[in-house]
Amino acid sequence: MPRFPDHLNGDGPTNPFPGVRVLERRLGRKIPHQLGSNEGLDMPHRALREHFGDAMTDHVYSYGDAEALGIRQRLHDQQGIPLDALLVDAGADSLIALALRTVAEPGRAVIGTAGTYPTFGYFARGQGCRLVEVPYEEAPGRLAPDLDALARAAHDENARLVYLANPDNPSGHLHDNEAIRRLRRALPEDCWLLLDEAYHDFREDADTPFAREVLPGVMRLRTLSKAHGLAGLRIGYAIAEPETLAMMMKVRIHYAVSTLTQAAAEVVLDYPDEVRAHVAAVRERREHLATHFRKLGADVLPSATNFVGIRLPNADLAGRIHKTLLDEGKLIARPAHPDLGHVLRITAVEDALVPGRLKILEEALQ
Repeated sequence: MPRFPDHLNGDGPTNPFPGVRVLERRLGRKIPHQLGSNEGLDMPHRALREHFGDAMTDHVYSYGDAEALGIRQRLHDQQGIPLDALLVDAGADSLIALALRTVAEPGRAVIGTAGTYPTFGYFARGQGCRLVEVPYEEAPGRLAPDLDALARAAHDENARLVYLANPDNPSGHLHDNEAIRRLRRALPEDCWLLLDEAYHDFREDADTPFAREVLPGVMRLRTLSKAHGLAGLRIGYAIAEPETLAMMMKVRIHYAVSTLTQAAAEVVLDYPDEVRAHVAAVRERREHLATHFRKLGADVLPSATNFVGIRLPNADLAGRIHKTLLDEGKLIARPAHPDLGHVLRITAVEDALVPGRLKILEEALQ
């Protein structure tokens, strides 16, 4: 088990304002008269009610449940993840920052793949960490994070943390479960694995015992932005050992997830059939896009996500196509990192299937 920074050991820091919902659970009863809170509890909100209605407005008065018990309970009931191994926060991005803040002291090395989800590097540098990047493993039909290279770099650099997106963004590559176990075993004892599983729901094997496993020395991150369609409300969750989550709770922003966001997430989680139908539709569109572009001769990368990656012969061509589409008001993704400038990423939404929508790309492939 990797250790925690010295300043987090011991009793503090602790959240000085646990909030009404947490306090009620500790007392075992409701608190009907909130006379000590500095929230705008008696604000009439006439404008909000006119625009959004009473149902939404009633959720905006108070700070959210700092422990997000309602969401954690639903995740536990539906997925079998232990309740004390779940922490809810404001999306995967916030969880990445929180993980770094918890375990990676300024000046220490952290390892990632050159061109993978860039927000990890953004937060790592902001934390004062030394970011070390290793190249992707690139071969015909394959663009994948190199797990052996990540492990070697962790040893060479005495790294505090290794970041891996699985499935990967932007390649879409999926490492199987045993590969993840091997990577964890290959890392130094005092090095954490930050496993970003934002696209987990789109895996064909998303519902397996491994999916709910609490892995020692690993922080698994997931989101409700993709399969659950709540990107604008910012909510996600971490799966980790309870002692790890206890340390994360010491340094997190406890009310970053609003009362409204929590209420909306609970509603969506209460209708899992709708989520499953959405995921199935996305997978179908993903395969439709992949088949379409393969028929045109494109190098379409295998994907276990909600997007399709296309590898073009060079970055100049990819840049021209990306710019032309943007000039036409059509935004697809092109990684900013120079190592992946030849890759374009298309989200598997209905709009991408409209004939002629991606004409400039189709013409470039013929």
